[in-house]
Amino acid sequence: MKKHQPWVPPLDHIPSSLTPIVMMQKKHYGDVLHPTRWWGRMPRLFWLVALFVGWLERKKARLSPELRALLMTRVSQQCHCAFCIDANTLRLAQRCHALEKVQAVAHWQDSTLFSDAERAALAYADGMTATPPVISDDQKATLKRFYADDAICEMTALVAFQNLSARFNAALDIPSQGLCDTQGKSHA
Repeated sequence: MKKHQPWVPPLDHIPSSLTPIVMMQKKHYGDVLHPTRWWGRMPRLFWLVALFVGWLERKKARLSPELRALLMTRVSQQCHCAFCIDANTLRLAQRCHALEKVQAVAHWQDSTLFSDAERAALAYADGMTATPPVISDDQKATLKRFYADDAICEMTALVAFQNLSARFNAALDIPSQGLCDTQGKSHA
């Protein structure tokens, strides 16, 4: 079987300016994450992206860690990003500790495992990820029932970030890392 080869090759050597990111990835995942080998072509931009996601994932975020992982997983699925699905499914499995829920994300509309607040957020993420974005007045009203305006703005930033990340990775055919198998079992 032929190994998948992206049409833009990854960097063999990552710029030294990204050493802190590389060291953190190796410590946490045991290896450099695949997207780093493409984002590494633009170290300054990569640092900005890393700072952005770091801010969204901060301890005092307005959204719970589980909700953030849930939304990032869903957007990854919608964008067909193999790496993002892998990484975000792992993150969701670690945060929600419910394998059935992790497996249900792709068909959340048909599942009873999600709260009304989660369903409102997932519908918003799906609407934002559509091209063009499709968010109805009813969806907006439902979202406002569960989340304050500041949380909605932070949710919008999170979904926009994940769209950027997933679309970058999917367009460049960045492969899965093998962090989490299709059954939601952690490998990291």
